[in-house]
Amino acid sequence: MNPTTKLEAVNTLLATIGESPVNSLTSGLVEASLAEQTLDNVSRDVQSMGWAFNTDLKFNLTPNASNEITLPANCLHVDTTALRMSSESDLVQRGMRLYDRIKNTYTITDTIEVNIVVLLSFDEMPEAARRYSTIRAARILQDRVLGSEALHSFNAADEQSAWVALSHNESDVKDLNIFDNYDTYSIINRWG
Repeated sequence: MNPTTKLEAVNTLLATIGESPVNSLTSGLVEASLAEQTLDNVSRDVQSMGWAFNTDLKFNLTPNASNEITLPANCLHVDTTALRMSSESDLVQRGMRLYDRIKNTYTITDTIEVNIVVLLSFDEMPEAARRYSTIRAARILQDRVLGSEALHSFNAADEQSAWVALSHNESDVKDLNIFDNYDTYSIINRWG
């Protein structure tokens, strides 16, 4: 079995509101367009949280000829990797550029290392994220179009299950466990 395609996801959304499936994303059906728009909005919302699959670590951003740093078009969130606050600069995202809040300027002359959260297409996300986004979008679409409390309850339960699967996927990918903490490791590894 292959990962969920965007067309399959849109058809899942259509099924939750009692509509027939479409053969392409350009079907022209108003409900299909609404379903795709809802899916895109939910996908953006989910990815804005920043997951291992859509976060680039230690990404270098270089100033352009105008000494400004323009962020990639798919940037959702950016954070400098400096561990301590500096009294000389404090860079934040404003629009699609970095802005120095201390110097009150967009002028940045040095290459900056950041962690950057990017928006991926539906097909670039891992299956757990596709599944969660699809089920959440289906619940939202059903709530808006039909407003059925009974269907909402069923969809909410499915959404919670998909959230747990996505959270487990994230933990697996990040290899999170108690031994990743230095304090815990130092206690376990002490001599004496």
